[in-house]
Amino acid sequence: MKTFETNIVVTAHDLDDLNHVNNVRYVQWVNDIAKQNWEQIATPTIKSEYFWVMLSNHIDYKQAAYLGDNLLIKTYVTKSEGVTSIRIVDIYNKKTDALLATSITNWCLISKKTQKPARITPEIRNLFI
Repeated sequence: MKTFETNIVVTAHDLDDLNHVNNVRYVQWVNDIAKQNWEQIATPTIKSEYFWVMLSNHIDYKQAAYLGDNLLIKTYVTKSEGVTSIRIVDIYNKKTDALLATSITNWCLISKKTQKPARITPEIRNLFI
């Protein structure tokens, strides 16, 4: 499986009333990195024919992140079969290497033409392996 990574710095916009990263931001980051990964690896033809929707998401929050923290976000796909794919996202504090949160997300491939679930082709599956 191929790993995709990105870095972000926590801003004031990311914080909640307790002055640590709001849980909603983690969900946004999970969505953002999945989209970034897809945009980077899928061909223009594949992107013109398909898109992904999030079916379910489970996040385990391990430690808090705070203003100014530099975060490393890693993602990879562990399973792609039928119309669904399982993607893992791990969020780390770059300075301490501490795992802050981990996410398991079930995604469904959708045909742009029919707006219905589409079977994951070998070509798409191979993008993640």
